[in-house]
Amino acid sequence: MKPILIILLFPVFIFGQKNGSANLAKYMQAQVEINNFSGAVLVSKNGRVLLKKAYGLADYEWNIKNTIDTKFQLASVTKQFTATAILLLIEKGKLSLDDKLSKFLPDYPKADSVTIHMLLSHSSGLAMGFKEIALSSMDKDSAYAKIKKIPYEFSPGTKSGYSNIGYYLLAKIIEKVSGEKYAVFLKKNIFEKAGMKNTGVSNNESIVEKKAKAYYQAESGLIHNPFINWEINVGHDGVYSTVEDLALWDKALYGTNILSAQMKKLMFSPYGAENWGYGFIINPFYNHGHQLIAHDGGFFGTMTSFNRFTDDKLFVTVLSNNESFSYIISYGLSAIALGKEVELPYKHHRVEINPDLYDQYMGKYDKIDILKIDSKLYFNSVEMELIPESKNKFFRADNNDRTIEFIPDSAGLYNSIILTKGGVKEVVRRSK
Repeated sequence: MKPILIILLFPVFIFGQKNGSANLAKYMQAQVEINNFSGAVLVSKNGRVLLKKAYGLADYEWNIKNTIDTKFQLASVTKQFTATAILLLIEKGKLSLDDKLSKFLPDYPKADSVTIHMLLSHSSGLAMGFKEIALSSMDKDSAYAKIKKIPYEFSPGTKSGYSNIGYYLLAKIIEKVSGEKYAVFLKKNIFEKAGMKNTGVSNNESIVEKKAKAYYQAESGLIHNPFINWEINVGHDGVYSTVEDLALWDKALYGTNILSAQMKKLMFSPYGAENWGYGFIINPFYNHGHQLIAHDGGFFGTMTSFNRFTDDKLFVTVLSNNESFSYIISYGLSAIALGKEVELPYKHHRVEINPDLYDQYMGKYDKIDILKIDSKLYFNSVEMELIPESKNKFFRADNNDRTIEFIPDSAGLYNSIILTKGGVKEVVRRSK
């Protein structure tokens, strides 16, 4: 028990360059012990598996453990498969990036102003999502009629804005153009070609062997997911898979058996201010100089992360069925695999300090606003409280693996902070 007690009481650092596999395993064990991670993880570099392991339970009521071949919902990691299907249809000459939405769904509002490219690159102006509709039992036609009434958030093509509705519409276009069900098209043209035998598209009838149940956090603790209507929640979500199948998909994306080099170039190019590719985000700002093609997902108990560091030939995927922060965990795992110093998870405890100290911490640091409101400290908005664990170190109320430490200079002034995300530290200085 001694190693666990050390993790509980003190931050411990590990390094990725030596004993990489052992350090990855140590990091994940800490995620299990401290943060109750449940799911599966796979990390590989240059074709060599560094970590492949399942943790926690696939079924809490029957105490059935997750295994490497447990199938997990992918949430928005689904989008890359929808984008691939669209690109395959483009390559076959059945549609083009410049085609208007009106060509396929003429009854959709502003359909003459939206192109396939806009749908793929999150520049259509369509709203983020339709959660209440996805949780309903309404039929597909009724859902579509209701989704059509959701207003645009901005004029198509004028800027970027993440949209599940855009990918929901892309799934409908795939069916209309191919003449096949979305699930059938993906299976024949993507999953089977990549050897992904444990991957498919969810529906509300089929029994899927070894598929994990999903649980999400409520005030009372973990509870069952609500009913999700998989006839509607498709295109942006809906695919399930295993970590091993996703590793096969990563491998397939280096070749041209499924997508040609030309189509991959389109998929992996960044578009707009937010660097959206087609079904991926390209080279996010936090990647510390390593080319990254990635996407995360989350819907109730499902939390997923899919990461391809293409220059390093590093692949990291984390799939969770109990709302563990997979994107934070994958960030830490990636840093370890790339040889960076990483802090292990540890227990954070609130302490009482004089809120007058917060006056020294307030201000703008790069793109971060530290706010003091009613004797409390906040990160960017009143929705994100910072909870003190020492005089100058705080953890975020939503996530103990994200901390902020205010660092005094030689004059005792707080002009820089250390941001820690998944154990990876970054110094950010106060804006002038």
